[in-house]
Amino acid sequence: MASDSAAPPPLLSDDCHTGVPSRYFDQAVESRTRLHSNRTLPPSIPRQQQVPILPPDVTRETFTTAISELQNLLGNGNVEVNDKPLVDGWYMEHPNTHDAFHLVDQEDLVSSAIVYPGSTEEVSIILKWANQHLIPIYPISMGRNLGYGGAAPRLRGSVVVDLGRRMNKVLNIDGDAATCLVEPGVSYFKLYEEVQKTGLPLWIDTPDLSGGSVLGNCIDRGVGYTPYGDHWANHCGMEVVLPNGEVLRTGMGALPGRDDADNPTWQAFQHAYGPSVDGIFSQSNFGIVTKMGMWLMPATEHQSYCISFPKDDDFEQIVEIIRPLALQRILGNIPQLRNVIQEIATTAKPRSHWFKEKGVMPRELIREIAKTLPCGDCAWVFYGTVYGPEETRNRQLEIIKKEFAKIPGSVFKLPQDLPDDHYIHSRVKINSGTPELKELDWLNWLPNAGHTFFAPITPTKGKDANIVYDIVTRLHHKWGFDCFPTWCVAGREMHFIANVIYDRGDPDAKRRVNGMMHEMIQTCAKEGYGEYRTHLLYQDVVAKTYGYGNQVLMRFNEMLKDTIDPNGILAPGRNGIWPKRLRGRGFELLGGDFEAPKAGSD
Repeated sequence: MASDSAAPPPLLSDDCHTGVPSRYFDQAVESRTRLHSNRTLPPSIPRQQQVPILPPDVTRETFTTAISELQNLLGNGNVEVNDKPLVDGWYMEHPNTHDAFHLVDQEDLVSSAIVYPGSTEEVSIILKWANQHLIPIYPISMGRNLGYGGAAPRLRGSVVVDLGRRMNKVLNIDGDAATCLVEPGVSYFKLYEEVQKTGLPLWIDTPDLSGGSVLGNCIDRGVGYTPYGDHWANHCGMEVVLPNGEVLRTGMGALPGRDDADNPTWQAFQHAYGPSVDGIFSQSNFGIVTKMGMWLMPATEHQSYCISFPKDDDFEQIVEIIRPLALQRILGNIPQLRNVIQEIATTAKPRSHWFKEKGVMPRELIREIAKTLPCGDCAWVFYGTVYGPEETRNRQLEIIKKEFAKIPGSVFKLPQDLPDDHYIHSRVKINSGTPELKELDWLNWLPNAGHTFFAPITPTKGKDANIVYDIVTRLHHKWGFDCFPTWCVAGREMHFIANVIYDRGDPDAKRRVNGMMHEMIQTCAKEGYGEYRTHLLYQDVVAKTYGYGNQVLMRFNEMLKDTIDPNGILAPGRNGIWPKRLRGRGFELLGGDFEAPKAGSD
C-alpha cells in the first residue's frame, strides 16, 4: 500500500478508499513535496531477518499450510505474505505492514501477512481460521492511526486483517435522523464527500487530519472539534464479529426489524435492553467491529476566533476562565489551547530554518520568532468556534471576550484579521466539519519526521493542568526534545496532547523518545494523571498505571479476554490485554534502561 514513487497522490474513488478527494489534490501534492524534500532516509531499508516474520508458537510449515488454506477460502488476491521491502511512505500512502513512524527497528513491529476481507461473513471465516491454526490476527480499519502505532500489530508476526480495502462503504445516510452507518474503510474524506453528494444540510466531525477511518478513530476514542467532537459519545450501534466468529449487534440492532430488516432505531438509540456492552469493544481486543452508526450534526452558522496571551504564567488563569465557559456551553465546540511553538511549526518551515543548533529550542528564541508571526509575541493561543444564529453567536463572543480580557495583554482576532495562510483558516474548516490536511505541516519540523503522542487527561482546573504541563516540559528538556503542548477542552476535563517529533533515521533520538515516554507515563501516574490513549509500545505500561484494587481492572479485562477469546487469537496485547496462553511469557513491554543525555551534551 505504501508508495514512494513520483506518481501523483492517490485520488479517492470506488477503487481507492485511501485516496484524497480531487478538491484536496493540490494540497496533498504540496504536503508530500515538502515532506520528501526534508527526507534523508532511503525509501526502503533492506530487511535483515528471515521473511515472513512469524508469530510465536507457529512453525513455517504450519504457517505456509494455513496461509494456503486462507487463500483458498478468500481468493489469492486477498491474502498477501509480508515478505517484501518495508516502505514507510507518507500519510496518504501509508504502509499496512508495519509502523511508518517506527520508534524501534522497522522490523520489530511487523506482520507476517495481510488479509483483506470483503464482508462481515469473511471476517467470521478469518476468525474461525485463526482459531483452527492458533495464528494471532490483528485487525485495522485503515492503519492511519499514525503516532499510536499505525498498522503495526502489537504482537510481532501477527496476521493483519486490513478491513478497509474491501469494506469501505457508507451504507446509509439518514437525513431526517442525521445519522449514518459506515464500514471500517470509510475515511473522514469519504464520509464528507458522500454527505455532500446528498445535498443534505449535515456536518461530519473530523479530527485534525481527515484521512483516517471514521469507525477506527471512534473505537479508539479519538476526538474532533465541533459540538459532536466526542466521537465515542456520538456513535450509535455496532456490528461486531466475536473471536469465535459469531456476529453480534449492539444497541437496538440486537432486535431484528420487520422481516429481518435492520432495526429502525439502531442508529437512533444507543442502548438495548439489559447491560450496555458497546464499551467493551472500544480500545480492546474482544471483537472486530465491521459496521458502526454515527450521529451527524445538523449544519449551522458558525464563527471561529483565536485569542493570544502574552505570558507563560497566564496558563493557570486561562484554564480557570475556560472551565465555567465550557460548563455553561458558551464555548460551543471542543476548543484548543496551543503553545506558541505550534504557531512556528504550522508555518511548514523546518526547525533548521529558525534554529540550527542541537538541543531544545530556547524559549527566548521562540518568543523572538513569534514576534514575526501574525499572532505576535505571545505564549499561548486559544482557538475556538461558536455556533447558531448571529444573535446567539454575538452574545457568546461578547461573554468570551469579556472573560478572557481579564488577562492583561490578551488579543482577540477573527479569521479575517489574519493572513490567508494562517493556521486559523484550517481551524475554521475543521470546526465546521470540513476535512483538512494542514496539520501535516508540522511534520516538516525535522528530517524524516515521525511523531508520537503523550496524551494524559486532567480536570479543567489550572492547578491540575499546570502539574502535568510542568512534568512534560521538564522531561522534554531532560531528554532533549522540543515540547509541543496542546489542550483539547471537553468541558470538565481536558485532553493534554504533547506531540513528540523525532527523526526516524536517528537511533539515539528514538531511544530518547522511549525513555522520555516511559518517564512521563510513570511520573504523571504518580500524581494521578493517566493517558487515555497511547502508542503500541507503551500500552502495557499505561495499562498497569490503572492499578487500583491490586490491578482489578486488568484482572477483569483478562477474565473477559479468556472467556470471549479462549485461544487468544484476536489482537493479543492490544491495550495491555494479553490472553492466558501468552500472558507472562515476556511479550509485555514494561520498560527498559534508557539513559537521558547528560547536561551540556547534544
